Amino acid sequence: MTIHKEGYTTIALSVLFIFILNAFIDYRYADITWLKWLIYILSFALFIIVLQFFRNPSRTFTNGENLVICPADGKVVVIEETEEGEYFKDKRLQVSIFMSPVNVHINRNPISGVVKFFKYHPGKYLAAWNPKSSTENERTTVVVEHKNGTPVLFRQIAGALARRIVWYVKEGDQVEQTKEFGFIKFGSRVDIFLPVGTKVNLELNQIVKGGITVLAELS
Repeated sequence: MTIHKEGYTTIALSVLFIFILNAFIDYRYADITWLKWLIYILSFALFIIVLQFFRNPSRTFTNGENLVICPADGKVVVIEETEEGEYFKDKRLQVSIFMSPVNVHINRNPISGVVKFFKYHPGKYLAAWNPKSSTENERTTVVVEHKNGTPVLFRQIAGALARRIVWYVKEGDQVEQTKEFGFIKFGSRVDIFLPVGTKVNLELNQIVKGGITVLAELS
């Protein structure tokens, strides 16, 4: 397992904070043993939490020309037909994956193809399970067109804890299935919009792995 590049700055700041906090406690409360040990334990726990959040585990990815692969780790919270109003402006099949703070937060391309549309939206930080988060939270929208002509839209949505969405794609890019397209720091969600009638291989509340779990099959 390695550490993702998006975590370098956060980890460095966390180490600096922990060092300053512990130095202050050792200097100011040197005679209070229980307090020093409490701070040591909490500092260690904080470091482990930050470290695990930015982990980049080694994986064997799933690939398939007509497969749609899960773009993120997490739990399936939505499978329903809905109106997609930003790009398609018609009815689509929506699949949403909620990413808790303990999940790996790397986002991966669900299909290979050409990026036909990209847009970043600044916004609020409502809880990721709130239905309004899809239209009011900070988010990005990416549309990739499969070589058979099928467009697939996927959207990074910031959550209540997330304060930064990172993306690595732009319109016109040729992207490869399971390669990284972005990263969301802390709790968040990824929505995917597929043509109505697409065969979905997931169930509600199913735990999925980004780049591994097959989400759907394109006709």
